[in-house]
Amino acid sequence: MPRHVTFTHQPVLAERCIALLGKGVEQAGKNGRALIIDATLGLGGHSELILKTYPQVHLIGIDRDKQALASSMSRLQNYSQRFKAVHATYDAIGAVASAYSDDKYPLAAILMDLGVSSMQLDDTARGFSYAQDSELDMRMDQSKGKSARELLAELSGEQISKILREYGEERFATRIARAIVEKRQETPIETSKQLVEIVRDSIPAPARRSGGNPAKRTFQALRIAVNQELSILSAAVPTALDALAPGGVLVVESYQSLEDRIVKQAFRQVVTSQMPEGIPVYKPAAFALLTSGAEKAEAAEIEKNPRSASVRLRAIQKLRMQTEKIGEQNA
Repeated sequence: MPRHVTFTHQPVLAERCIALLGKGVEQAGKNGRALIIDATLGLGGHSELILKTYPQVHLIGIDRDKQALASSMSRLQNYSQRFKAVHATYDAIGAVASAYSDDKYPLAAILMDLGVSSMQLDDTARGFSYAQDSELDMRMDQSKGKSARELLAELSGEQISKILREYGEERFATRIARAIVEKRQETPIETSKQLVEIVRDSIPAPARRSGGNPAKRTFQALRIAVNQELSILSAAVPTALDALAPGGVLVVESYQSLEDRIVKQAFRQVVTSQMPEGIPVYKPAAFALLTSGAEKAEAAEIEKNPRSASVRLRAIQKLRMQTEKIGEQNA
């Protein structure tokens, strides 16, 4: 059973998200009636604002974390007639859209607020944070999959190094991986404190003097690997674009460069005409960008909510129906 724990949560770029999602409600909805999917429900901060702002909108919240679902359902109980929570990873968004959208409530907008949630970071029992000692779990869905400590126990040094290098962009990946393999021969690596100490001892002293906690990149990389975040995102974005009704909007908030790169490339693909240059019959792109590059939080918001410092927001709007699935265009 999920634990009911109280956490504070400040939605990032909330007003901007609400305004962008509103463009979808206005152009794809039926006199204000529309379906919005919050693909990363978390503690329901964005969803609560959506339901307050758009009184005729129905909202489906997706999350793989059962504890988050329980907390958000409690928070949004006053909207039970217009809100439903679904336990899934957000690459299931196509199936969710098919099940809950229709002619009366077309899918007008989707929000993806990526990365680890405030609840997961703040809960010492989850093992996401390098700043607090706890068991190395890091699973967003604790009912399935292997934990971080299991990966550290089972993977080869080469595999660990690849994870740290590709998902954490850690330049000392090989040294850290070698130290992990050596240390686990003496004792199992099961806590965040153990891992932080290994990383710290593996990185040269000059490199530890800047850039914050030296374990930050290692923890990010393990979390991404444990939860298969990038592969799920790569599948979810094209699926979300396909599912939107004409006029619908997708808003994505990313918090690190690997996520943002996937979103940027997926958006670029669909805003470019699929016809070769020189063909006289011009086929317009199926989507239009609503943001110029990636938008960032302003200084005032960062001061109030430090976790907004790394956000990169991108938004896109569907102009017409696709004649083929987006993932098939380059097949």
